[in-house]
Amino acid sequence: MAKTHNRSSGAQAHRHRYKWWRAVLKAFVLLSIVARGLATDAPPGNVPPAVLLGAAWYPEQWPESRWNQDLALMEAAHMHVVRLGEFAWSRMEPAEGHYDLAWLERAVRLAEKHHIAVVLGTPTDAPPAWLTSKYPDTLRVDANGKRAEHGGRRQFNNASQRYREFCADIAGRMAQQFGHDANVIGWQIGNEYTDESFDAGTRAQFQQWLRRRFGTLDALNEHWATAYWSQTYDRWDEIPLVASGGNPGLLMEHRRFVSDTWRDFQRVQIDAIREWAGKRQFITTNLGGLAWTDNFDHYEITRDLDLASWDDYVGEGHLNAVRNGAMHDLARGWKQARFWVMETQPGSVNWAPVNTTLDRGEARAMAWQAVGHGADAVLYWQWRSALNGQEQYHGAIVGPDGEPLPLYSEISAIGGEFERAEPVLRDTSPVAQVAVLQSYDSRWAIDFQPHNRNYDQLSVLLDWYGPLRAQGLTVDVVSADAALSGYKLVLAPNLNVISSKLATRLLEYAEQGGHLVLGPRSGMKDEYNALNVERQPGPLVKPLGGRVEQYYALSGEVPVGGELGAGTANVWAEQLSTREKDAYVLLRYGKSNGWLDGQPAMITRKVGKGSISYLGALLDANLMRSAIAWMTGTAQVQPEFGSLPPDVEVCRRVGLDYSVFILINHGTGEHGTGEHGTGEATIHLPGAMEDVLHEGRPVSELVLEAQGVAILEKHAK
Repeated sequence: MAKTHNRSSGAQAHRHRYKWWRAVLKAFVLLSIVARGLATDAPPGNVPPAVLLGAAWYPEQWPESRWNQDLALMEAAHMHVVRLGEFAWSRMEPAEGHYDLAWLERAVRLAEKHHIAVVLGTPTDAPPAWLTSKYPDTLRVDANGKRAEHGGRRQFNNASQRYREFCADIAGRMAQQFGHDANVIGWQIGNEYTDESFDAGTRAQFQQWLRRRFGTLDALNEHWATAYWSQTYDRWDEIPLVASGGNPGLLMEHRRFVSDTWRDFQRVQIDAIREWAGKRQFITTNLGGLAWTDNFDHYEITRDLDLASWDDYVGEGHLNAVRNGAMHDLARGWKQARFWVMETQPGSVNWAPVNTTLDRGEARAMAWQAVGHGADAVLYWQWRSALNGQEQYHGAIVGPDGEPLPLYSEISAIGGEFERAEPVLRDTSPVAQVAVLQSYDSRWAIDFQPHNRNYDQLSVLLDWYGPLRAQGLTVDVVSADAALSGYKLVLAPNLNVISSKLATRLLEYAEQGGHLVLGPRSGMKDEYNALNVERQPGPLVKPLGGRVEQYYALSGEVPVGGELGAGTANVWAEQLSTREKDAYVLLRYGKSNGWLDGQPAMITRKVGKGSISYLGALLDANLMRSAIAWMTGTAQVQPEFGSLPPDVEVCRRVGLDYSVFILINHGTGEHGTGEHGTGEATIHLPGAMEDVLHEGRPVSELVLEAQGVAILEKHAK
C-alpha cells in the first residue's frame, strides 16, 4: 500500500465526502447492475459505469448445493460480475434438439441474490460430442490435412455452414430466455478465436472470396505477379489454400479471408442474440493470444462488437509492465474506447514452461494497471480449480475443496479499492497526445518474410513505446487507418504496408501540423503485399525528401551517431539518402560493412506545418531513448505528470474537469523473485492532489512500497 505524506490541512470536507461515498457506493453500483426495469432501448454497450471485479464461474461443474457458498465468497470479495456458460453446451443441449436452460436460469437468479451481475458466454468454443460425432464436417482440418478430434476445444470449423447453424440455434435459445434479463448485462461470443480450417469446403470459400475481391483473374495475376515461377491462374479453383511458403500476395489475402471468416462466424451469433436481446446488453468476445496474436485482424473482429475485451496473462515469470501496458493500449485501440479484461491470471497458469506464481501484491498491481490503461472490468480465470480436465493445475481463487486460496485475500482487497475509487473513475478515459500506429497487414507482411530471424515486431514496438511511457506519457496504439488529427506526434515503428491511400492520409496529417516518424521497413509494400516501385517509404518518398537505398539484415552491431547521441544498431539497418536539400540528417552509421559507412540512418524534413522523419535502424536502448526524446520535444509533447523513479508507472484517466492518476511501483520487495528493482519509491508530485484510497486527503509527496498503488485525483484549474 502507499504511505502518504500529508503536506496540507483543511481536508475535512474531502474526508467527509469519501466516508459518505463508502457508505452508499456498494448499493449504488449494485442497483445500477441488477435493478429491474432498466430501459431496454438504451444504446448498445450501455454497461454499468462502475469499475467491476469478477471471475469466470462454472456452476455446471459443481453440485448445485455448492453454488450459494461460491457466490457468497464472491460477494464478500467485492465481486460484482461473473462470466458463465461459455463451455457448457453439453449441459445446455445434452442431445440434439433437447435443451436444458433451467439450471442456467437458477444460477443467474442466485447470482442476482448476491448482487452479482452475469455475462453469458455462447458455448460455441467447445461443441458437444453428439454434434462432432454425427457431423464430422463441423470439425476443423489443419494445414497438413488432419481433422481434429473431440475431447479438447477449438476443434470446430468456423467456416462450416452446418456448424454456424448449430451456433445460431443455441445462441438464439439462450437469448430468448435471457435477452431481457436485468441481471444479464452482456454476452461473450465463444472464447478466444484461434485456428482456421484448411478443408476442401473452406478452400472453395476462399476461392469465391478472391473472385469477389479481384473481379477477374487478370487483376489477381497482375497484383500477385504470378508470372513468377509460372504461378499464373486460369481458373479460380486452381488457387491453393496454404498456411505458409506461398506467394506473398496469396498469403496476405488468406489472412484477410480468415479475418472475414471469423467476423462472419461471430456475426451469425450476434444476429441470433440481437433478435431477442435488449440493446442494454452488450456483446463482446474475449480475444486471447496475450493480445498480440495476429492470426486475424482484430480491428475487423471488434468492428461489430459493442466493446472490446481481451485475456491478460503473464505466464512464466513476472509482470513486464511495459509490455503489458502496451497490450492494454493495443486492446483499447481496437475500438478506440475503454475495454474489459475478461480473463486475467489468478497467481499462475498451467501452460507456461515454468508456471511460476505472481508475487504477493503483483496481482493488485496488474489489476490497477489494467484500469489505468482504460479497463472498466477485470475478471479472473478461474474461480475454482477444476477436479479434472486439461487445466487442473491452472491458478484459481478457491481450491478444489471450495475454500479460499491465499490469493483470495488480495483479490478481496482489490475489490474494496475498486469500490472506493469508483466515484472518481466513473466516465473517465485515457487521453493521449501520442499515437503508435499498428497494422495487421504490415505485421503479416513482415511475418511472411522476416529476412532476419531476430526481427521481432513486438520488441520493435516496445523499443518505441517504452521510452514514451518512461516520460509518463499516455499512448494510444491505433490502426493505421485511425483518425490522427488529435495527436501531436504519430509513430509508425513497423508500417511495412503503405498504400497510396494511406500515404495521402499520413501526408495530410503532417501538412496540417502533425509530426510523423516512420520506422524501419516502412512503405516497402503496397496493399497487395507487392513491392512499392518507389522503394521505401513508397508513396512517401517525395514528401520525405529521401529514401531507402538498401536494407541490411545484421548479424552484429553497427555504430550510429549524430546530434541525437551515439550508440549502435543491431538486427536491421537501412542505408538512407537525401534527395531534397532541406532533408536533414540526424544520425549516420559509423564504419561497418562498407555500404553503410557514413550513410544516413535517420532523416527528417519539414512538410507544411509539420514534419516527416524516417529512422532506418533498430537502435540500442540508450540511443532510442534519446531519439524518442527528440521526437517528443520536436512535437512539443508535454508529460501529464512529471518525472518518475525507475519502476514507477503513472496512468492517467481524464474526466470532465479533472484527472485521475494511477501510480504503481512495479519494483519488488524482499519477498520478490522478479527482475525488477527493489524497495519503495518516493514520488514528488507536480502539485497537491487528493489521495482517493485514503479519504481524499491532499498530498504532495508519496512513498510507494514495492507493488504499491496510489490513486490520485487532480481537478482542473
